[in-house]
Amino acid sequence: MTSEAQISEQQPDHYDGFAEAYARANENGLFNRWYARPAVLDLLGDVAGRRILDAGCGSGPLVADVKERGASVAGFDASPAMLRLARERLGDDADLKVADLTRPLPYDDESFDDALAVLVLHYLEDWSGPLAELRRVLRPGGRLVVVVNHPVIPPVLYPDVDYFATVANTEEYDFDGVSATLTIWYRSLSAMSESFTAAGFRISAISEPPVSPDTPPDLLPPSDSDPTRFIGFIFFVLGASPTVAP
Repeated sequence: MTSEAQISEQQPDHYDGFAEAYARANENGLFNRWYARPAVLDLLGDVAGRRILDAGCGSGPLVADVKERGASVAGFDASPAMLRLARERLGDDADLKVADLTRPLPYDDESFDDALAVLVLHYLEDWSGPLAELRRVLRPGGRLVVVVNHPVIPPVLYPDVDYFATVANTEEYDFDGVSATLTIWYRSLSAMSESFTAAGFRISAISEPPVSPDTPPDLLPPSDSDPTRFIGFIFFVLGASPTVAP
């Protein structure tokens, strides 16, 4: 774990330096292609005719997935390089914007039926503003699907860390041969729940799913029990509570 004094500032366009390598690594990688994406699609169910926003859409694989299933889609990312890759995937007519989740979003109130925040929030220390903005752009009764690193990871890997503290961990990652430094903020399950409630969401589901049944066996981690299940991400489906007039 890294102390706050050691954390290098992670700018909104931080991914620009390794966007192509990141997209290549995740195109058929275990954690994105065979774990996060199919689990999110299962949680969403039938999306035909629904208006869906992908917050932190990256190179656009989930935007493409839900579009293929009949949804009307929009996506944004803070990295212009990632957005260029998304436009290559989805075409120039795709509703894609450069935007920062820590700032007001360029969408009207109650514009979407569903929103996705997949592997995005755990890069942020403060969830209050981002969750409030995602709630604002969702219609009452809409859904937000959140995927973050599992909160049990710090106690398992870093037993000296206070589980109930919001702490940062900065590590080097390899994306298709390109090294990148990422800072992930860990927080307890109760802290996550409190943030969701404060922003006007209720938890409809918590999921710790297996990987897709179509996962190539050579990608699965070694295991003495079931290699298709491991502690990686935690998945939430949040319902947007109706707004209450003051």
